[in-house]
Amino acid sequence: MTGLPVRRTQTGPRSKALFEEATRLLPGGVNSPVRAFKAVGGQPVVIERACGCRLYDVDGHSYIDYVGSWGPMIVGHAHPAVVKAIQEAASLGVSYGAPTPWETVLARMVVEAIPSIELVRFVNSGTEATMSAIRLARGVTGRDRIVKFEGCYHGHADSLLVKAGSGAMTFGVPDSLGVPPDLARLPITLPYNDVDAVRSAFRSVGKEIACVIVEPVAGNMGVIPPRPGFLAALREITAAHGSLLIFDEVMTGFRLGKGGAQALYGIRPDLTCLGKIIGGGLPVGAYGGSRSVMEQVSPLGPVYQAGTLSGNPLAMRAGIETLRLLDEPGFYERLEAKGKQLEAGLRELAAQEQIPLQCQRVGSMCTAFFAEQPVIDYQTARGANTDRYASFFWAMLERGVYLPPSQFEAAFLSDAHAVSDIETTLLAAKDALAMLRCR
Repeated sequence: MTGLPVRRTQTGPRSKALFEEATRLLPGGVNSPVRAFKAVGGQPVVIERACGCRLYDVDGHSYIDYVGSWGPMIVGHAHPAVVKAIQEAASLGVSYGAPTPWETVLARMVVEAIPSIELVRFVNSGTEATMSAIRLARGVTGRDRIVKFEGCYHGHADSLLVKAGSGAMTFGVPDSLGVPPDLARLPITLPYNDVDAVRSAFRSVGKEIACVIVEPVAGNMGVIPPRPGFLAALREITAAHGSLLIFDEVMTGFRLGKGGAQALYGIRPDLTCLGKIIGGGLPVGAYGGSRSVMEQVSPLGPVYQAGTLSGNPLAMRAGIETLRLLDEPGFYERLEAKGKQLEAGLRELAAQEQIPLQCQRVGSMCTAFFAEQPVIDYQTARGANTDRYASFFWAMLERGVYLPPSQFEAAFLSDAHAVSDIETTLLAAKDALAMLRCR
């Protein structure tokens, strides 16, 4: 072991007290399930503030943060330029319910960065974006069914909380109570990275399929890259059958480069969903595509969608400043270098301890799966050793490193992570992996 000090054990007393109070007022004490730490056990730490790449909890402990508010904080927490923009916007009023100059500025930045988007509509969350894009695809095609993939999360809209089973024609059951059973008949859920399954589904019911929606890089079952040819096959199949291809880039948009995953892999989808980074950490979402498709959205067309706080000036200003920072010379090159440093370090340490570890990374997104073989889809992800991950999570937390509290979530790097932060992280990992080896 390195002798890196263990600064705490489990959760501090103030965090415990505040979380217990929260459980009396919020379902499970949280406003999003993964925050409850159910996947790793124990109680969550309660965060008081953040700056750069660090979180600070109510007990006075600091952590190198690899969650980054689940992806938006690509320039780091509380970046002075973003904070200033939000403050200036708030001083002029936080919402108008009317057009503002800032939504047009951000729209132009999105359209210039992503060639597949000619018109864009801002909404308030990634869920709203995917829900609206699917409604639009159904309206444009006159079809009802959709294809989605196991383990790809597209928000909590009813029709997206459905697992349609192993076959394209199998009626599914809802994955959540409260979802009407009839909605389970519409989605077709297929294995991620399985082109043959997609072709089979379209041979069977292609004339009924409005769209295929996919995370081009899966991030909600841990980071799983697309196999070579998978995305290109989706493009070819949907085009041949008159269906729309929707890229859910809520996570990958502006993270894997200005043009997102579609630029990285050279695929032009019909519709793109965005969120997270384009709001600079404030609630935001967006969907966009070709002019001909997006002109079907109200008030130009018959597909209705609206939102009281859509395009609100705080989120627009925060997003504008964040995207401006991404234009700094060498921004994405720095992120890639840090990602390589972290990935190589974890691989080396795991090999030294003879612990099976699959460190899967695309750009500044990564997941350390405790698995014998590479993870390529939902089933192989489920085969990872979640107990070992939970032990690793707590060992890292005790050494001042905050990882996603679930084996099946992506970790994120930011420009605020210095080389020294990654080195400290790897020192913590050396201790944590040695501890696991001894068990």
